[in-house]
Amino acid sequence: MEKNARYFIGRQPILNRESELVGFELLFRAAADHESALFDNQGHAAASVISTMLSTFGFKELLGGKNGFINITTSILESEVLELLPVELSVLELLETIELDNTTLMHCCALKALGFKIALDDHRYDPRLFEFYNLVDIIKIDLLTTDSTELPQIVAALKQYPAKLLAERVETMEVFKSCRDLGFDLFQGYFFERPAVISHKRLGTSAIALMKLLQQLHEENDLDTIESIFQENPALTYQLLRLVNSVMVGPRDKIKSIRHAIMLLGIMQLRRWIQLSLYVGNGDHDADNPLLEMAAVRGRLMEELAGLNTMQQRNAASAEVAFLTGILSLLDVLHETTMERIVEELNLSEELGNALLKHEGTLGRLLLLVKKVEHSEFGEVQWLIDSLAISRAQLLQAQCHAFDWRRSVTGKNNHSSS
Repeated sequence: MEKNARYFIGRQPILNRESELVGFELLFRAAADHESALFDNQGHAAASVISTMLSTFGFKELLGGKNGFINITTSILESEVLELLPVELSVLELLETIELDNTTLMHCCALKALGFKIALDDHRYDPRLFEFYNLVDIIKIDLLTTDSTELPQIVAALKQYPAKLLAERVETMEVFKSCRDLGFDLFQGYFFERPAVISHKRLGTSAIALMKLLQQLHEENDLDTIESIFQENPALTYQLLRLVNSVMVGPRDKIKSIRHAIMLLGIMQLRRWIQLSLYVGNGDHDADNPLLEMAAVRGRLMEELAGLNTMQQRNAASAEVAFLTGILSLLDVLHETTMERIVEELNLSEELGNALLKHEGTLGRLLLLVKKVEHSEFGEVQWLIDSLAISRAQLLQAQCHAFDWRRSVTGKNNHSSS
């Protein structure tokens, strides 16, 4: 990792019609200070993205096995640097500044022959570009710059071609459903973490129990308390016993008690099971659920950053609480309740509650930082890392570790095609 890194990297999620995660658009920005005017043109920025992914992060680690949408300028399109990218994971996104002429068409044909997928970014429909529409894999339409009254006609015209249609800047569930009904295939935005209506229903018994277990495992490791939570929830105890029997290999000990089952499984395995169960336990979500992706990265990134020596001598216990904060911060969306209700029902500490509800304290600023990074709001990121005494290089390194670790939580290493 470059010691004086002067850039930020972000990933914007891309989902399919079932709201499953299929890829990320990778964003690469110079840090907002006088020393960091690194990119005087988009071509330099695109080249830096490719260089950084290959030499610093590692393409597969950065993407978690999903497809990566990479902004491409004319100079990059005409260079050989693209051939360094893994074909099976790369979607080359032609920026709207590229002239779609015969020369560009020729380059696209050559890249398609190599196996690359190609997308048109922020595209405006033009019937004269039918050759491109028959060639490219994805056409991206920016909802904010497209007249909504013309959108149905544009979609109908482009649906004549084999390319998939991607709606950009989908920020609400209503917009997602509307675009899906129109015929869009892919969606870029954060609608999945902003449900149309947040109900005030209480959390289910199993969800509360799982969160209490996770809290105990990260804060106290108190086996008596952990055992009592299982004792109060027979359904969870049954799941625990099934899990122990499924992961044990070799000679099998007969399980004598809940405590014995916990000891056989091990705290680390138990913790991972709880993390997954909170997001996928109801059967409606799987490893391609964007909330699981975001929660895993958010928790791990907070844990990495909280463990840095520069952060007021934060220790391992503080890192564990930071991880718990990150994991809990998306459960209101998943369980269709409010964060106030989660904090109340779990009887969380004042530090945790204030972080989740108000972004107060060091934990709160850490949570706000990872949210800003997720949304690629890099102007806000700079002052937050300054206030937390974190360097840009440390943030980048922590991101890399979090992205890579994410795969161990979801248990999926294979890429998904768009």
